[in-house]
Amino acid sequence: MILRQYLQTEPSVVASYLFGCGGEGVSAVVDPTEDIDAYMEASKALDMQIRYVFDTHVHADHISGGAALAAATGAEYMLGAEAKLAFAFRPVADDDVLWLGNVSVRVLETPGHTPEHITLLVTDHRRSDEPWCAFTGHTLMIGDMGRTELVTNKEEGARQLYASAVKLQQLPDHIVILPGAFSGSPCGRSLSGNPVSTVGFERRFNAAFSITDEDTFVDYMLQDTPEKPADFDRIREANIAGI
Repeated sequence: MILRQYLQTEPSVVASYLFGCGGEGVSAVVDPTEDIDAYMEASKALDMQIRYVFDTHVHADHISGGAALAAATGAEYMLGAEAKLAFAFRPVADDDVLWLGNVSVRVLETPGHTPEHITLLVTDHRRSDEPWCAFTGHTLMIGDMGRTELVTNKEEGARQLYASAVKLQQLPDHIVILPGAFSGSPCGRSLSGNPVSTVGFERRFNAAFSITDEDTFVDYMLQDTPEKPADFDRIREANIAGI
């Protein structure tokens, strides 16, 4: 399996990814930024067609390059089925499975940060039929879980996020966590500058993810919410409109 991680710190903090099957020459991109050239150049250099472009959710911290990248490459643009956009996309839902040669992608619905949020659980079948990594967006980040008041009521979002945490806690400890943001992002608190972790490490050391009681989790998520940047609503509306 081919995997490339792209870390952006300006104008916003974003982690995005290109991954796929080198043997079959097919790939996908997760949470692309507005500058799509890096993904197109990498796919050309690796001789890998971009088949799918995923956004884990409708972003409010950066302009997505998802729709533009899909249009430029002929890929399908994918979002969770709960997403409400002003343009066409392919909706995906819990337990949908997509294939990239020898690599499979299983969709997990993980709302809370936003209602349409998804996680992508990836298996490299040349190595094992057990999953290897998960692209968790802003549901599970390194050191915290995503803030919950940007789209819905903060408490309602926190209860959805707790259910998503329970789902992710069922994954084996070895699963590599590849989040959509890291330290410096306003979408979480106490985020690590290390943009990679595992389910097992986060289960032990992530203060939010380690909570196993719903009310305690909700109380924790309602505390110390970062200040909402002034342009969050504008960015989300632009991503909904596809402009």
